[in-house]
Amino acid sequence: QVRLVESGGGLVQTGGSLRLSCAASGSIFSINSMAWYRQAPGKQRELVARITTGGSTNYADSVKGRFTISRDNAKNTVSLQMNSLKPEDTGVYYCNLVMRLSWWGQGTQVTVSS
Repeated sequence: QVRLVESGGGLVQTGGSLRLSCAASGSIFSINSMAWYRQAPGKQRELVARITTGGSTNYADSVKGRFTISRDNAKNTVSLQMNSLKPEDTGVYYCNLVMRLSWWGQGTQVTVSS
């Protein structure tokens, strides 16, 4: 079993910043990638950013230049620095870890007020 615990969500004004963190614990080995997804009300869950064990990253077009994903392989943590936040960034943000299976955290709410 793998447990993912997210932290760092909250309420912020447009243009503000937040940093999300996710710590993985349990039977962890040979991680392929870690990522952040988000789900806005009434919308499907979407990929925000992903980082592989080798450090390769990819971002949703909507967050490029504003968000930065980083990872500590030794500690099995992944973070998402979010700058210049917009109301459309509002949603529940989920941490994802891929080994042979895909694991999900419980989610953390991010609300950006206009």
